[in-house]
Amino acid sequence: MLIKKYEAPTEQEALEKAKAELGKDVIITHITTIKPKGVFKIFKRPLVEVTASVETETDFQKKNLNTAVRANVNNYAKTANDFAKLAKPNTFDAVLPKEEDKSFPIEHVLDSLQNILDKQVKETPVQEATTRVEPQETPDSPSMTCIKMIYNKLLSNEVEEVFANKLISEIESVIKPDSDVKSVLSNIYQKLVLKLGQTQTIKITEGKTRFIFFIGPTGVGKTTTIAKLASSLKLGLKAKVALFTADTYRLAAIDQLRSYASILNIPLKVIYSETEMKEAMEDFSGYDAVLIDTAGRTLKNKEQRDDIEKLIFSVPEEKRDVYLVLSATTKYKDLVTITEGYSEISSYNLIFTKLDETDCIGNILNVRMLTDAPLSYSTNGQNVPDDISRINPQSIAKQLLGGVE
Repeated sequence: MLIKKYEAPTEQEALEKAKAELGKDVIITHITTIKPKGVFKIFKRPLVEVTASVETETDFQKKNLNTAVRANVNNYAKTANDFAKLAKPNTFDAVLPKEEDKSFPIEHVLDSLQNILDKQVKETPVQEATTRVEPQETPDSPSMTCIKMIYNKLLSNEVEEVFANKLISEIESVIKPDSDVKSVLSNIYQKLVLKLGQTQTIKITEGKTRFIFFIGPTGVGKTTTIAKLASSLKLGLKAKVALFTADTYRLAAIDQLRSYASILNIPLKVIYSETEMKEAMEDFSGYDAVLIDTAGRTLKNKEQRDDIEKLIFSVPEEKRDVYLVLSATTKYKDLVTITEGYSEISSYNLIFTKLDETDCIGNILNVRMLTDAPLSYSTNGQNVPDDISRINPQSIAKQLLGGVE
């Protein structure tokens, strides 16, 4: 991982510098304004400083990793969604009622996590930890004790062993035996944030209609999630929104969506085929966003799978977005089957529902690392338009390491 700072007269110019040197996968972790100093400061313009991170495997970046992380400890984390806003000034993110867009001071995060780990070290015998991961250093090494505790914390959060081992292996390759606990935590925290990646949410672009499909198994909360997002788009961004439903197998789903459409005073259209979908595209071309509910299907059934595929591909790729809605309470083995099935139909962004029904959020990291699909939203209740937020990688990383929200 490489962390560098860039200065420029504007945020956009600083971001462009970061992207030019570090590439498109750059993560923006901090943006601050540097005020001019000295007797002539009134004649000088302030500068914008951007701190950027990128995951890399080159020897030069490995050599300088620890120095870069220590230099970044006193900065403040900033979500990647802000970067998306700055990079596309004519494009707007959906504003959510209870958006988890908090910026965590890294120093405070590490202090909190270190206190938790220190307590666990005192209460947990070293022998117990060593049964979960093979040590590469002496058992009494503070860095190795910390790594073992982090490993077990990830497993207790239901992070799959294969992904936990991958993370630990990457950390062990850059951590020195004499590294302190805060250095280890800083590395794993930054690594988790990079693995979780930039959050991709609904974008509204002036003069362009987006047809947004919501797919996923039955019972995960697609219809309620659509209502929450429709509300945030209409009330938050004053966007012109319409609802489509292709879930003609469940009358209750149509009635539910019709009730939401009536409350929001937006149109609802029932779609029975890809032909009707193409016709509806013309009729609703003046809208900013059309949110499309689909039936929860068994992808083992080829006919049902073909129906979803035809519906999605009836909209040109440049005009459509697809969001796969998953429940955070679903077993990982089942999530593998679901995500692989839908991956064969279309690429997608990830929405996780029912976070209020589980204490473990490891599946968010599991599915992200399994599919490489961007994270987008999470829901934590049935209240419309509340109980939905943009996924915050910093928040997820903190919780995975044992931090409390």
